[in-house]
Amino acid sequence: MLPLTKKISHSILTILIVLITCTASFAQNDSNRNLVPVDTLVKRADTTIRNEKKVDSVLKKHSPKKAALRSAILPGWGQVYNKKYWKIPIVYAALGTTGYIFFYNLGTYKDLRLAYKGKYLASLPQNQGRDSTFYKQMKPKYRVFPTEDLRYYRDEFRRNIDYSVLFFALFWGLNVVDAAVDAHLKSFDVSPDLSFKIKAGYSPLAQTNGLSLILAFK
Repeated sequence: MLPLTKKISHSILTILIVLITCTASFAQNDSNRNLVPVDTLVKRADTTIRNEKKVDSVLKKHSPKKAALRSAILPGWGQVYNKKYWKIPIVYAALGTTGYIFFYNLGTYKDLRLAYKGKYLASLPQNQGRDSTFYKQMKPKYRVFPTEDLRYYRDEFRRNIDYSVLFFALFWGLNVVDAAVDAHLKSFDVSPDLSFKIKAGYSPLAQTNGLSLILAFK
């Protein structure tokens, strides 16, 4: 029985040594496969540093703060700073339109207010239907309107003034935001590690051939 026991022990020991050797060999192979050469790591580090320097350089030339401040002072100035000249007509078209609407509403409101006051005073019993001073100053086209209609239109144009001021301020703010965003985007996609390409191929999901848009990091 003793020799048999020794044989079994020897066999188990041999199997353990083989398993340990194989495990170490596989681990070494995996380590070698995952090991990145030092030169590659150095190149990646240099690329990252260069990209960060490019971003810093772009941000110094195109400061979002400067772009926003300039557009806040004078609409379109931030777009000039970012060299987005084609946006300047859009900015002034939006602000010019809302500005024109504001002054139109303001002028019409004043005319309606004067007309309502003149019609109202002329309708009072103590005036006995005689024209008041305000009635003589009102535009002839408003004299045919009833007093209540004049009051309604007066209030309507008063609200329109508020809306036009609100939209003018909104477009001015969008002009500032646009300039700041453009300045921020000046530093976007400056890395050579970023690639974008169109590739033809078969789509397993759609089960048909087509074009794919691929955004990849090298």
